[in-house]
Amino acid sequence: MNLSITFRQMSATDAVKGYATEKVAKLQKFLRQPLHGQVTLSCQKTVHMAEADIHAGPDHFHAHEESEDMYASIDKVIDKLERQIREVHGTHKKKGAERTSDRLMADGPNLADERGTSKAPTKD
Repeated sequence: MNLSITFRQMSATDAVKGYATEKVAKLQKFLRQPLHGQVTLSCQKTVHMAEADIHAGPDHFHAHEESEDMYASIDKVIDKLERQIREVHGTHKKKGAERTSDRLMADGPNLADERGTSKAPTKD
């Protein structure tokens, strides 16, 4: 994991830096490749902003959030990134998975007919 944290218009504290690093590190379990990230934390009067860019192989994720608390902003950004990662990995299917299920569904009734276990309605 390669992560850089930038503080703008605020003092850099070890507590905030450690919190952001810890939260971004938890995203690694959702990714298949090592992540490279840039987190920017800034403060303008009473508005605390957190922005994150995460790159893992061919996938790129970006989130931006504002709130009155820096820790809340970081949490919201991590939630957005986690949602984006889950959406990307949720749409991927294993190679041939759809074809296999279609084939099994098509063969299901035919196997029963061949074995003679299924009876067709007859007219008497």
